[in-house]
Amino acid sequence: MTAATNRIDRLFADRSRKRFIPFITVGDPTIEATFQLVTAMAEAGADVIELGIPYSDPLADGPTIQRASQRALENGVSIADALQLVSRLRQSKVEAGIVLFSYFNPVLQYGVERFFAEMAAHGADGVVIPDLPIEENGPCVAAAKQNGLHVISLVAPTSEARIQTIGEQATGFLYCVSSLGVTGARTDLREDLADFLQRVKASTSAPTAVGFGISTPEQVRAVAPHADGVIVGSAIVQQIENYENELKDPARMPDAVEKIKTFVHQLASALQ
Repeated sequence: MTAATNRIDRLFADRSRKRFIPFITVGDPTIEATFQLVTAMAEAGADVIELGIPYSDPLADGPTIQRASQRALENGVSIADALQLVSRLRQSKVEAGIVLFSYFNPVLQYGVERFFAEMAAHGADGVVIPDLPIEENGPCVAAAKQNGLHVISLVAPTSEARIQTIGEQATGFLYCVSSLGVTGARTDLREDLADFLQRVKASTSAPTAVGFGISTPEQVRAVAPHADGVIVGSAIVQQIENYENELKDPARMPDAVEKIKTFVHQLASALQ
């Protein structure tokens, strides 16, 4: 895959449209449920879908996504399963961008060059590695570039110099962390969020997407003017947890998927 064919680049080439980016954990509560949910989210208006690879020590994640990771790990879900899922989604004509979300240790164990080569072969577009600082991401960035993929950088409220450094090397899109701390749905967003996002935009030519704590259509609408995309994770993962038993039951799964699809559609529609 070349940069020209990378779906993230194609989507964000048109900055007049805001992009919706939901997150779910692969294998929560089953791989089949994840497949059905991703397909439904793409139909509901998701432009790029973040797929979390479960990990035993997810430092950046709050309790909701930690529990999702735990449920998936109990199913034995691995990087290989996530890659196979991406392949299956592409075969079933899901055209949304797909970004994997993984901590660095599983990538290292899998093999950095192998990981990026297989991501490209299976149809992924990029990866977020939240515990990999930009000072140490050289080998991953080189392997990504070689395969036409993006390592999506995260930037949190920090010093001007740090924002500038991260912004200058960002590709794909720059993941703006709306609040310090771990992921999780919040009732209020930071008062200085617009100012932070403005500073990030000034630091980079890459598109910006804001996440962490955004959980309602009202919050999506509030942050949309200040970024090119909006990311929602915990609020959707919470819905999956609410319907866990239904999603595990083939007879009841379609109804549960439809309800979560409606929730995602409400979030995505708030951008338009």
